[in-house]
Amino acid sequence: MLSRIFIKNFALIDTLDVSLHDGLQVITGETGAGKSIILGALRLILGERADLKSISNAEEKSVVETEFALNNRFKKFFIENDLDYEHQTIIRREILPSGKSRAFINDVPVTLDILKELSSQLIDIHSQFETSNLFTSEYQFKIIDGLSENKTLIEEYQQEFLEYQSLKLQLKKLQNHLEDNNRERDYKQFLLNELEELRLDDIDYEDLQGQLSIQENAGMISENIAQILSRFHQEEIGILSFFNEAKAKLSKIADVSASFSELDQRLEESFVELKDIISELENESERIEVNPENLALLSELNNKINALFLKHNVSEINELKDIRDQLAGEQKGAEELEASIAEIEQNIINKDKKLKTFAAQLSKNRKASIPVFVQKAEGLLKKLGLEKAKVDIQLEDSPEFNSFGKENIQLLFQANSGFPLKPIQTAISGGERSRVMLAVKKIIAESDELPTLILDEIDTGVSGKVAEEIGNLMREMSQDMQLIVITHLAQVAAKGNNNYKVVKEDISGKTQSTIITLSEEEKLNEIAQLLSGSKITEAALAQAKELIG
Repeated sequence: MLSRIFIKNFALIDTLDVSLHDGLQVITGETGAGKSIILGALRLILGERADLKSISNAEEKSVVETEFALNNRFKKFFIENDLDYEHQTIIRREILPSGKSRAFINDVPVTLDILKELSSQLIDIHSQFETSNLFTSEYQFKIIDGLSENKTLIEEYQQEFLEYQSLKLQLKKLQNHLEDNNRERDYKQFLLNELEELRLDDIDYEDLQGQLSIQENAGMISENIAQILSRFHQEEIGILSFFNEAKAKLSKIADVSASFSELDQRLEESFVELKDIISELENESERIEVNPENLALLSELNNKINALFLKHNVSEINELKDIRDQLAGEQKGAEELEASIAEIEQNIINKDKKLKTFAAQLSKNRKASIPVFVQKAEGLLKKLGLEKAKVDIQLEDSPEFNSFGKENIQLLFQANSGFPLKPIQTAISGGERSRVMLAVKKIIAESDELPTLILDEIDTGVSGKVAEEIGNLMREMSQDMQLIVITHLAQVAAKGNNNYKVVKEDISGKTQSTIITLSEEEKLNEIAQLLSGSKITEAALAQAKELIG
């Protein structure tokens, strides 16, 4: 229940502070007195956009603060959003001179999303200009689901539906990804096969280059080694013969003089090394042979490697290995992607089954409640002066799931007998809208847990007996919720449990609006004034007393 409104520095309001109570709270006031300003301030509590132009004094911040009396069913919301639960909870919006807006719940800063989520469960503001809501599927489902006691069921269904939509989005994303991959998959597989066929892990590129160079130059290498060995082994003039002669002579000198011993030792070591070199050359000479087949194989392998270097713009075998491993990973990733797609598709099938079960139960409950709605609505409309009005709700299967099940809804209406029912948006006139909406609000109030409903001049355009019935209807509605009504009808004002008046006056040369609580006598005079105009007559007072009862 909305128990207090405090407004400061907002449009024509300097300071406004009013306490409200349960039951029917009636607000009256002349046109232009500032009732719409108060509603505009309250809409800030509902999370609507703040406007810097609303600040009266540009040097100070504008404040709209409301206090709600809550019951324990709201505790869950406070726990989930890390807020301190208070039975008397204060919601506040501030508009700073800079134009920035801040929101608070029990003095804790919150985002507008959190503010909206809470306030939407606490208060509903409905004006005469908002009857178009009646034409929306969302609102029409709300009407019948309230009567069907589908609240918990629709919440569970919508949670499943959100997950269903999320799965379908994931599936579409993965399918697009797989499609993109498949466009290049064959080519990448070809590249991977090329790299894997070379057995890169078994290739020593430097050794390959050495073997290839030897094979390409085998004839020249063999000829030169043969010439070298020939020079070594020639008798008398061969290098070995000369070396042996030199070594023998230096050995004699070393025997004579110790100073030549080191040179003798060095020459001996060189001789040993020279013989080893000759031995290695002889071995190499035996191994080297011109093998065209081996040369062709080595050349082919080298050409393939060089071609891959050029294709992939690299110059090292290790770089080719990295590319091979990356391509293999991508191919494996594509397989994993296909597995993920298959898993999501199965999850969608399972979710589809759940949604069908939910949707079938929702539909069954709705169809059972349609006759109840028709009876209630037509009875209320008859009281409101639409004696011939007929209503119905038409449910049709939908090929796809939507937020409310697997069916579409159409509220049908006809104000006159003898004519077929039509969709309400095409069949209802301007003068009938407010009364139909009021009847609908009454039906919703019986099943909705909304604590506070504000009706802004929804009774415009009616008078006499219909006005009296509207007042009675609002009084009935206020037994299920706090109903705040802004009205110009004396018949409605007379039914108020508490009455308030919005007044506009000049204070220190500045026009200001505020709201005052009316005493019983002031209430009587206000109702009489609504009946007779600015001059209150005895007849108006008498009629006002009669209306109050």
